[in-house]
Amino acid sequence: MFVIKIHRDLCKSCGLCIRFCPRKLLVTDPGLNKRGVTPVKFENNPGTKCTGCGNCATICPDAAIEIEEIDDASAAPDEPQKPTKG
Repeated sequence: MFVIKIHRDLCKSCGLCIRFCPRKLLVTDPGLNKRGVTPVKFENNPGTKCTGCGNCATICPDAAIEIEEIDDASAAPDEPQKPTKG
């Protein structure tokens, strides 16, 4: 499972990531960041999961987006995950 990490204070709310996400999992957050704009936030919907395609991270002009793969499908996207031992 993939989650998208948005660095809120780097986001300038250009909307490119929202437009290029094929699953439409990125939306505008109503709260303001340090730049005084409404940044983007990731919403992993139960029926539509992130594929990890990388469109959002690639198109972001401010490198405000990271894609992270997690093992636990039940984990909340905002909680940091511990590495699994293999």
